[in-house]
Amino acid sequence: MRRLRHLTGHHRTVASNRVLGLLLAFNAGAVNAGGFLVVHLYTSHMTGFVSMLADNLVLGNMALVLGALGALLAFTSGAAMTAVLVNWGRQRHLHSSYALPLLLVGALMLVFGLVGAITLRWHTPFAVPATVLLLSFIMGLQNATVTKMSASQIRTTHMTGVVTDLGIELGKMLYWNRAGTPAQALVRANQARLRLFAGLLAMFLVGGVAGAAGFKHVGFVFVVPLALVLLVLSLPPLWADRARLRHPLHRPVPAAAPPELQKK
Repeated sequence: MRRLRHLTGHHRTVASNRVLGLLLAFNAGAVNAGGFLVVHLYTSHMTGFVSMLADNLVLGNMALVLGALGALLAFTSGAAMTAVLVNWGRQRHLHSSYALPLLLVGALMLVFGLVGAITLRWHTPFAVPATVLLLSFIMGLQNATVTKMSASQIRTTHMTGVVTDLGIELGKMLYWNRAGTPAQALVRANQARLRLFAGLLAMFLVGGVAGAAGFKHVGFVFVVPLALVLLVLSLPPLWADRARLRHPLHRPVPAAAPPELQKK
């Protein structure tokens, strides 16, 4: 329990950020690839949606413009919800300030896994089924959570930045330092960052393969075990905060005025 609490708790370490980042990269890869088989869109790929929005504004295809706009708004709303939950928890000094958005991610994924087929038939004002908006919202929640947890060092729902950082570290590793170069001027790769980015990329890929295979052979219910893992990881900090969540914080008592300012 202590290890689980540490993994999603308020106090972060490099090791806990790395482990949670790898798990969430697998989760994002599975949801992204599996979701593509359902809605034919990569719902964590906001670069693609922005391009879709621009292209179809020019082409005059308003249905695709609305679909791209809906996905962008859903992803942004998910990230904003993370900020609300994390800051709400911080102001109340909760251990679960980061576990709260992960709990919501797990709960929404559980809903998607159990009734995802129904959401495909729910119409929205954005010319895409509710499934697209739900998955984009989930990805926004997850990406913002791990971003805040790691002080913007880790992203899990898209690999552009990860592959860029991986390439930078590989270039530094392959750089030929000339003989006689002062020690402070030597170009060296950051091995920890190299392993982290390689691991994130590998886990996203493995998650994508698992998600595509799972959705193809099992269907929506494949998401249920992934959702349960996130729910389990979120529970220990929430359990530690059970007393604070039951009772609202008391307002601090104002300091007494100096005697010379007190009314007689």
